[in-house]
Amino acid sequence: MYTAMAGIIIILVLMLVVIGCVAYGVWRIKHAVRKFSQDAFGTSDIREGFRQVEQEYASTPKSVAAMTSLYLPKIKKDFPEFQYDEMKVRAENALTSYLLAVTGMNPGLLKEGNQELHDKLEMRISMLKGNGTRERYDSIKLHRTEISDYKKRNGRCIITFQTALQYYHTLKDENGKLLEGREDMLTQSKYNTDVIYIQDRALVEEERDFALGLNCPNCGAPISGTGSKVCEYCGTPIVELNLYAWSFSNIAEVQ
Repeated sequence: MYTAMAGIIIILVLMLVVIGCVAYGVWRIKHAVRKFSQDAFGTSDIREGFRQVEQEYASTPKSVAAMTSLYLPKIKKDFPEFQYDEMKVRAENALTSYLLAVTGMNPGLLKEGNQELHDKLEMRISMLKGNGTRERYDSIKLHRTEISDYKKRNGRCIITFQTALQYYHTLKDENGKLLEGREDMLTQSKYNTDVIYIQDRALVEEERDFALGLNCPNCGAPISGTGSKVCEYCGTPIVELNLYAWSFSNIAEVQ
């Protein structure tokens, strides 16, 4: 009998030791988590710490590739009449109206853009309708817009404006179930908006040929500079024959 009691006591003691070790281990883990949270986030509640980080991330604008000081002199050299401030406002308006057009499922809300951009918008809206989904961009706020790239391609120039902005973004199904985004948390993002200059807009938009070359109507020689005023081979004036046009051809979110 005493042997049995002793055995039970030993088992109980061992159980208490195990429980004590587990409790101590849990306490150590919680203490370490609290210390980490205090050091990393300034609060002992790690959940509150992560919430603060999430809020900070949602309220901090993304950085943009600010190459305006590099590319603007080159653009002004090719196009002395180019108005940077005016074009930047147009780019921002094009971006905002594009997002509002997606929200309203109405391509007509896009106020700027060539046929290529309008086609892309209509395709996106058609896909949303086909999937039975609705995408919204609410409370749009622009932070900063800069030129991020400038390219020349056989008679056309492409200026890329990059914009940092914020909005509330949601994607819902036809029953209103949230599929993406959050209604209570801002999304910080950035977009590229391409504006192109072409010398024969009607021809380019019809054929959608980015490799289209432009030639002098008199001697047939290729026109080397998009901003050329005369043919460098025969001296024929080019400026009167050009259809000067800046139009927006693409709007895309970038990571």
